[in-house]
Amino acid sequence: MAGTDTGARIRVATTGDAASIASLVTLAYRVEDFFVYSDRTDEAEVDALLARDRFLVAEDESGTMLGCIHLTEKNGRGYFGMLSVHPEAQARGLGKELVARAEAHFAARGLTGVDILVVNLREELPAWYGRLGYRQTGTLPYDPPSKVPCHFLVLSKELAPPKANDREVTP
Repeated sequence: MAGTDTGARIRVATTGDAASIASLVTLAYRVEDFFVYSDRTDEAEVDALLARDRFLVAEDESGTMLGCIHLTEKNGRGYFGMLSVHPEAQARGLGKELVARAEAHFAARGLTGVDILVVNLREELPAWYGRLGYRQTGTLPYDPPSKVPCHFLVLSKELAPPKANDREVTP
């Protein structure tokens, strides 16, 4: 896949990317250390997800992983999680680009909507996703033990049918 507006190359992850994805997600999710007891993921979990789902990864020109996003389907809708951008690559539009590619993937598969979960303690996230068209549609309990009480916000977006110029990432 050619480069993006952000200058990054976005491609479908392979099983050989599991360790790099786990490291990137762990680094990007350090901002949650104030309420979680452990890392967001590990190589074994990413390996298991890669066996059944898809990750997109973004790389710079030297092949260094700058971002990733996990894609799956739940209840006939698209779902993404583990959106991660290396702290040194943030605020350049890469997260927005990864979300757009995820949405294009889901639309190309005929799905009409996308749902995500964000922890209510990450107060900046609903506004960020809101600028991308996501709206809160519910709440769910936060399952792992946490240092402070929290819950998930369900954010959802309805998708338009794919356009000819949508850039889905294919294997």
